[in-house]
Amino acid sequence: MRSIGEVAAWLGVTASALRFWDERGLVSPARKSGARHYGEDDLHRLAMVKMLRDTGMLSLDEIAVLLRGPKHGDWRVAVQTRLSEIRAQQEKLDAAEKFLGHFLSCPQADPIKDCSQLRERTDRELKGAFDR
Repeated sequence: MRSIGEVAAWLGVTASALRFWDERGLVSPARKSGARHYGEDDLHRLAMVKMLRDTGMLSLDEIAVLLRGPKHGDWRVAVQTRLSEIRAQQEKLDAAEKFLGHFLSCPQADPIKDCSQLRERTDRELKGAFDR
């Protein structure tokens, strides 16, 4: 059994974060004289919570769905939904990287004004906007 201070230091989170996760039902540590003590299974759950939080892509509610497991619905739906959202974001980021990268590689001193490729792109955007 580990104390809340030990576990917080090990995970690199605050003790208040661990208490909050406990209050949210993500973990249920044993209590001795009112103090939280974490066993092996608790440590694994907490490590999983931390890893999932570190992705920056899941809320605590979504993490709770995963932790509840198959007894409480299909957690796969939550994961698939989030993966779809991540893939859509990644496509936008890839397009933004390519678009902005062109500005850096364009030989024109003023790409917005003088770049023929950017002009063609804005022409397509304008045509689509005004031809509806």
